[in-house]
Amino acid sequence: MFFYSFSYCDAALPWQFGIQDPATPIAEGIIRFHHDLMFILIFVVVFVSWILFRTILHFNDKAHPTPTSVVHGTTIEVVWTIIPALILIVIAVPSFALLYSVDEVVDPAITLKIIGHQWYWSYEYSDYHNENGDFITFDSYMLPEDELTLGDLRLLEVDNRVVLPTNTHVRLIVTSADVLHCWTIPSFGIKIDACPGRLNEASLFIQRESVFYGQCSEICGINHGFMPICVEAVTIEDYLTWVSSKLNSI
Repeated sequence: MFFYSFSYCDAALPWQFGIQDPATPIAEGIIRFHHDLMFILIFVVVFVSWILFRTILHFNDKAHPTPTSVVHGTTIEVVWTIIPALILIVIAVPSFALLYSVDEVVDPAITLKIIGHQWYWSYEYSDYHNENGDFITFDSYMLPEDELTLGDLRLLEVDNRVVLPTNTHVRLIVTSADVLHCWTIPSFGIKIDACPGRLNEASLFIQRESVFYGQCSEICGINHGFMPICVEAVTIEDYLTWVSSKLNSI
């Protein structure tokens, strides 16, 4: 009997060349489209390389000393115009479908507001408040190396993680308090610009429990590389427990 151990890759690994494991339908769609596109690209590269090789082999001064005086060929020109156009259409249809699905915002159960600062993130859960009207809000800073424990990821671990439930539609509202930032988590397939004076919106549907890591993806100053993002996806029961404890601590 064989036993298989399986773990998801929800943070970048040293010398990693592949794509991180998806955790949302959008990320799955991006990876699937990438694989389909690579198949088409490989086919085009192989075909063009074969044509180029045949041309070099048969149309040189040794193999073909007398050049052919052909100015143009209507048939071949029509063929090499129509076929690339059809290939582009085949690529464009799923591309636009994926693009519009990224912008689609399903009726959300939770709204999370994300504010970028130099050089940390602030989060607001405005759906929940205590009897005094105070809602959940906190800042998230990168943990310095002397505070890391065994298993923590250097430059990626934070003091306050974002907690979100799985299998729940979440609306993300992203903005900035100073300069341009970008809230990015590869496993979610999400990369949202945080612009001062502007609100950008995206939807999120996490399909599995895990801890997901990301980083600011817009150069925002000297400490741009030191404002990581950490999202912990839990069950809805654990999420409600976390919300209750946060409200009681306000």
